[in-house]
Amino acid sequence: MTPLPPPLPLPPSHSPTLRRAIRFEWYTLAFLAVAITAVYLVMGNSQAMKAAWIEDLLSLAPPIAFLLAVRIMAKGPTEKFPYGFFRSVGVAHLVAGVALFAMGAFLLVDSGIGLIRGERPPIGSVELFGQSVWLGWLMMAVMALTIPLPIYFGRVKMKLAKELHNKVLYADADMNKADWMTAAGSIVGVAGIGIGWWWTDAVAASLIALSILWDGVKNTRAAITDLMDTRATTFDDGRPHPDAALVDEYLGGLRWVDAVASRVRDQGQFFHVEAFVVPRRGRTPGLEQLHAAAEECKGLDWKIHDMVITVVPELPPQLRASAVGSPA
Repeated sequence: MTPLPPPLPLPPSHSPTLRRAIRFEWYTLAFLAVAITAVYLVMGNSQAMKAAWIEDLLSLAPPIAFLLAVRIMAKGPTEKFPYGFFRSVGVAHLVAGVALFAMGAFLLVDSGIGLIRGERPPIGSVELFGQSVWLGWLMMAVMALTIPLPIYFGRVKMKLAKELHNKVLYADADMNKADWMTAAGSIVGVAGIGIGWWWTDAVAASLIALSILWDGVKNTRAAITDLMDTRATTFDDGRPHPDAALVDEYLGGLRWVDAVASRVRDQGQFFHVEAFVVPRRGRTPGLEQLHAAAEECKGLDWKIHDMVITVVPELPPQLRASAVGSPA
């Protein structure tokens, strides 16, 4: 049996970007390992600190998912998986989103119950260098130290996610934003306990839980829609991806094309494009023309991995609104 060709690699200009993204995900895992340990050692009975600790644990999911997806995605297509393994990015995105949603819902219920019951978490003192120190000071100090790096990581990953069109990396960048906001919220909650406002701890925990829950909703929804082959969008799901318009514009400019409309399937960092072409009367293209047009379309953007051009007598109804040329 003739082996199938390997998947299209990233262009040389983007390979350093991917390597940098991988490095930053390993940096993130190392940082989280230290942060999780430090927060656990000082969290005491504070609900806000417990929520922050669990949020840090959940922050492990996106970078692990990204690193696994990158490795799996590099495999070539097989007879069983003829489209390759690009969708592993979408699967990883879904797993991370569901984990965030489930834990956010749990924490919200748990902190809400504590607020309703009026629980007053005690924060004692510890012996440090022979001195008695209120544990709340250590809590706030640890959380303050966990703020700068997530801000930096998030900004870098957001840029890398845009360059690589990687939604798992974007979800991780969004999670880094939630990390530092969670740390700031937990500081407020612990400080509230220190001045006698017992309810600030539960309120801070509830806000952290809401943030986690919202991240879960956004990422789960985005992952599900991508896996259901919704219209391809930009890395942040902000707008339809322009590659479909690029393909239609190029094909619509060919002499033998009367009308064209494309649908783009996001396979996770790469696109599968199906272009439906209505030829001009008496100008039905040959195989060489179709092959040449498909290769030119692939050259429009490195994300266009698979390109299929189908000659049809009329365009599919659902694509006529975005057609280039004369769809009727």
